[in-house]
Amino acid sequence: MVAVNPAVHKILSYVPFLLVLIDLRYEGVCGKDESLGNHLEMGKKLLAAGQLADALSHFHAAIDGDPENYMAYYRRATVYLAMGKSKSALPDLSKVIELKPDFTSARLQRGNLLLKQGRLDEAESDFKKVLNSNPSDKDENEAQSRLMKSDEIQRWVTQSRANFDRKDYITAVAHLDLIIETCVWDVSSRELRAECFIQMGEMGKAISDLTAASKLKSDNTQAFYKLSTIYYHLGDHEMSLNEVRECLKLDPDHEQCYSHYKQVKKLNKQIQSAEELIQQQRYGDAVSKYESVIKTEPNVPQYSHHAKERICHCLAQEQQDVSRAITVCSEVLQSDPQNVNVLKDRAEAYLLDEQYEEAIKDYETAREHSENDRQIKEGLEKAQRLLKQSQKRDYYKILGVKRTAQKKEIVKAYRKQAQQWHPDNFQDPVEKKKAEKKFIDIAQAKEVLTDPEMRQKFDNGEDPMDPESQQGGHHQNFHSGFQGFNPFSSGQFNFKFNYQ
Repeated sequence: MVAVNPAVHKILSYVPFLLVLIDLRYEGVCGKDESLGNHLEMGKKLLAAGQLADALSHFHAAIDGDPENYMAYYRRATVYLAMGKSKSALPDLSKVIELKPDFTSARLQRGNLLLKQGRLDEAESDFKKVLNSNPSDKDENEAQSRLMKSDEIQRWVTQSRANFDRKDYITAVAHLDLIIETCVWDVSSRELRAECFIQMGEMGKAISDLTAASKLKSDNTQAFYKLSTIYYHLGDHEMSLNEVRECLKLDPDHEQCYSHYKQVKKLNKQIQSAEELIQQQRYGDAVSKYESVIKTEPNVPQYSHHAKERICHCLAQEQQDVSRAITVCSEVLQSDPQNVNVLKDRAEAYLLDEQYEEAIKDYETAREHSENDRQIKEGLEKAQRLLKQSQKRDYYKILGVKRTAQKKEIVKAYRKQAQQWHPDNFQDPVEKKKAEKKFIDIAQAKEVLTDPEMRQKFDNGEDPMDPESQQGGHHQNFHSGFQGFNPFSSGQFNFKFNYQ
């Protein structure tokens, strides 16, 4: 038996372990290849079935397993395109071309994406390389067609910019429309068209293009700034604030956005505070707050107009300065004659000022623009009743007080009128008779206007002392008794002024 060298014996003892390791390594490679194939095949099936999110997961796994597999990138790009995520598809297509430069389909796909983004020179480069790569007839025809379209768009781009520089915005927009029809993701063309719309005064269209531009370009602070300023000058302070905040999220130190933000925030806070005061029926404070709004932004008519509209409303509701309410409301209606809310507010002010015919006119005008408004219908009916009532007997006029007079003012006016028209002050029978009638009217006026329920009825156009108006109401007997009994006919009536 041959003796084995101890060193050789030691080496031979490791051989079984080496064989196991080699076997395991071989199995790992096979397992890896099999897993990669499974992911690609499964992703392909899920893509065909429209299960895009699941397909994407498998292609992610395939790329993680083999970062050099160009087909995994191509399949993933296909899923991204199906999901509308062109920005994510473009790097994958570029990776495919890097790994396999002769992959014509990937180059055509990338060229089309670059064309849609308005990257015309890069798109043309891809289309030309396809044509120089001995492509199929189908790929050749597509590349040739897209190359011609790109050349045509290049001319439109030149023409649109020249027209813009000449301030021929209509023609510039016409060319930009043709460009964007193909280059749907072209940020620069949309921004230029938005600027044309701004110059043409078509702010809604400008907003649409700038909104798209802000989404197509991830760091487009200028688009957010322009959106904010447009909304601001349209009078939409809330949208303006939203857009300028988006700008500052991207760049907190953006000088234009920060300056504009401070102005919009201040104005927005004042308007919100004023509306809260109106909700709390603190109309006087709300008027002051809206006067501050006018001072904060005197150069944008929309804010002054809105502030005056709300001041008109507050003054009409407060009922303290009726003449000013009418003046402010009238000022708003000069520039906006169909403003239903202001027409209603001025009508209310006219009622308080006893200008019933003017109130009726405002309610009728408001009704023409808002037929189903219940408030208008009720206000018109009230104004018509008050006009009819004023042509008969007006207790406020009898006492010489305003419709907004408090009870103390009414009692004071009553005492003054009662002293003046007391029948004992008159000796002539004719004058005495006249005084007696006047004195009864004064007493009735005091009775109605110091009783909250009766006063409310009278303010709504119903005379609580009129039997016809009452239709059998509980005040009819009082009125009949008052008229049937003449305390002055005996000539012995001694009146003492002790009315509360």
